[in-house]
Amino acid sequence: MTADAAGTVEIVRALARLRQATGLPVVFGGLVESGRPQIRISELSGTTTAALRSLAVTSGNGLGGKAVALARPCAVTDYSSSRQISHEYDVPVAAEGIRSVVAVPVVVRRRVRGVLYGALRSTRPLGDRTLGAAMAVARDVEQALVVRDEARGLLAAARPEPAGGEQGAAAWEQVREAHAALRALAPRIADPRLRAELLAACGLLTAPRPAAGCAALAPRELDVLCWVAAGATNAAVGERLGLRPETVKGYLRSAMRKLGVHTRGEAVTAARRAGLLP
Repeated sequence: MTADAAGTVEIVRALARLRQATGLPVVFGGLVESGRPQIRISELSGTTTAALRSLAVTSGNGLGGKAVALARPCAVTDYSSSRQISHEYDVPVAAEGIRSVVAVPVVVRRRVRGVLYGALRSTRPLGDRTLGAAMAVARDVEQALVVRDEARGLLAAARPEPAGGEQGAAAWEQVREAHAALRALAPRIADPRLRAELLAACGLLTAPRPAAGCAALAPRELDVLCWVAAGATNAAVGERLGLRPETVKGYLRSAMRKLGVHTRGEAVTAARRAGLLP
């Protein structure tokens, strides 16, 4: 899945949450186009016309453009008569019949990546509760995009060029560290579909299928072994995974027992032979 496609998926999911959280009947949004100072409204829910679809909103123009330029939420009670915004997009907005509108930017690492809009067809002020709920949805999108960006970067770093000797060994160590880091990201993801996608990406770095008859390790046991394979101490593993050192030792002992080995090094070797680790 490309970065733009992944971002669009998050916008679609966010609009459903936005309608539910705010009660606003009309929601829409889109991503900032790569290399251009504008967003493209690509997703709509609750609209009755196609007037807003594919509309390109330039940074600084209209309500959404103002949100992009300032990197903060903006709202108006009556779009067509508001003096707080410019009016390049009055025609499509009027065609859809929306009046009160809020635009919340999705900001990742200080860069606006998209905008979520919510709207009413009447001139009723949008209160703090509505604005707060819209901002919370935008924060969820931001977190999801951060995780996707990190996962994409780790996967890219985990594709070593074919090499032998010390260079090849170093490249594989990078693969193993990336695999461990990807698995460590998974528990931070609330969205089960996104979490499943990330774990599937982890699987690309291991054998296509575990060896027949190999031990079935619990997810946390495998997480611990990933970091042990990367050379981390029990204390470092605990810090990475948010576990106490004693808990790490417990998972490691359980994994060794299942793998039929007696040391952490043997556990890593057995897991690699079984196709559980890269």
